[in-house]
Amino acid sequence: MTEETPGFEEQPDVPSEAAQTPDDAAKGAGSADKAGPAAPAGDLEQVALQAQLDQVRTALNERTADLQRLQAEYQNYRRRVERDRVTVKEIAVASLLSELLPVLDDIGRAREHGELVGGFKSVGESVEAVSAKLGLQQFGKEGEPFDPLVHEALMHSYAPDVTETTCVQILQPGYRIGERTIRPARVAVAEPQPGATPAKGGEGEAAAPDEESGGPEEG
Repeated sequence: MTEETPGFEEQPDVPSEAAQTPDDAAKGAGSADKAGPAAPAGDLEQVALQAQLDQVRTALNERTADLQRLQAEYQNYRRRVERDRVTVKEIAVASLLSELLPVLDDIGRAREHGELVGGFKSVGESVEAVSAKLGLQQFGKEGEPFDPLVHEALMHSYAPDVTETTCVQILQPGYRIGERTIRPARVAVAEPQPGATPAKGGEGEAAAPDEESGGPEEG
């Protein structure tokens, strides 16, 4: 017979995990809680940085657009100022030269009558040279077609040798600066004679019967 020691009972084997005390279990749970959220916190930080980067990019694009708009406005302003400056200069020069037109007319009449001689000739030519340097151009010639935009008809007549309204006499020359007309040319115009047949047409009609006749017949 086996002798049993009184007061001691055999205990079943307990796994090591089950043998942990409650304090050890609590510590383990705490460690697990601390280690778990580590990865999500890094993701949140990356998302926040990406959001800040997007805000910075948006602000940069807005400032770039503002800068481009300001640059375009400045360029338009410079072109407008330059255009206005040129226009003001042209107006001032045209106003000055308009006051000189009677003087130029006197010089022209003196030249036509052979009175532009001596010191008066030198002065007259100097005035014409300065006017031309400022861009003044004279226009209007006899024989050119009448254009109401640049001609002013003061006299009217009919002539058999013209095929359209033509300037037959320049009473006062016209002047322009560039494309701006300061004074139209004052002219006398002639129109074709009513009912008159052009000379070339008449010759052609007269020659037609001779061509059709074919000359004298033989035999």
